[in-house]
Amino acid sequence: MSQTTPNLNQLFENAQNEGLLSTTSMQALNVTDIGAEIQAGLGISIDDVTTSEVVLVTIMPDDSSSIRFSGNAQAVRGGHNAILDALSVTAQRDSILIHNRYLNGHVLYPYCGLDQAQRMTPQNYDPNQGTPLYDQTVVLLGTVLAKAQEFENNGIPVRTITLIITDGADQHSQRSRPGDVAALVNDLLRHENHIVAAMGIDDSSGGDYFRSVFKQMGIRDEWVLTPGNSDREIQKAFQVFSQSAVRLSQSASSFSHSGLGGFGQS
Repeated sequence: MSQTTPNLNQLFENAQNEGLLSTTSMQALNVTDIGAEIQAGLGISIDDVTTSEVVLVTIMPDDSSSIRFSGNAQAVRGGHNAILDALSVTAQRDSILIHNRYLNGHVLYPYCGLDQAQRMTPQNYDPNQGTPLYDQTVVLLGTVLAKAQEFENNGIPVRTITLIITDGADQHSQRSRPGDVAALVNDLLRHENHIVAAMGIDDSSGGDYFRSVFKQMGIRDEWVLTPGNSDREIQKAFQVFSQSAVRLSQSASSFSHSGLGGFGQS
C-alpha cells in the first residue's frame, strides 16, 4: 500500500484556483489549525484505487452524551451498519470509498473500500461527549474536499455524498461558526458532484428546529432528515440516506439530474 501523504495546502490551493473554494472557505480550512484532523480521514492512497471513477460516502455520527441518554445509541449504530450493508451489495461497490468520523473528532475509519470499513458496535461507539457541530463539520467537509481534489488532480471523476448527524445544536465549537460551514457547503454545492445532507434526531425540539440549524449551515432543506426519537424512525431515516447513496453511485452520467432532487426524490 502506498503511504504518500497528500499536501493539503496544495490541494486547497488547487481547489481555489479552479474556482471551487471561496476566500471564506480557505480561511475556514486553516491547515495550521485543522490539517492533522483532516489528514487523519484521508485514508487510502489514490495509487491503490483502480476504478475509473469514485464515489465518496462520508458519515459523521453524533457521539454526544444526549444520544445515549435518549436511548438512541443502538439506532445510530444500526443505521450506520445498514448503510454499509446497502452499499456492499451494489454493482458499483468497488468504486465506493467510505469514511466515518464521529462528531467529536474520533475517526472510526478513514476513506477505505467497503470491505475495510468497521461496523459500529457498543465497543467502538459509546456516545458520551459534547456537540462541537460547526468545528467538526468544517473538518469533515475539508476532508471530503481534499480527498475529492486528490482524485480530480489525477483525472479521476469523483462524486460525493456526506451525512451529518446530530440530536442538538452546536454547544462546544471553539473555531468555527455557522457561516464558515455555510461557505464550504455553498462552494461544494456550486459544483454538481457534491451532496451535503443532515439528519436531526428529535431531542423534543422538533423538525423545524433542526431545519433552522441546518439552514444556517448552508444545508438545503431537501437534504435534511428529521426522524423522531424512536428506533423505527431513525432506522427509516438511515434507510432513506442509503437509498440515495446507492442511487447516486449508479448515476455517473446524470448525477445533476437524478442526484440533486433531495431525499423526497428517492
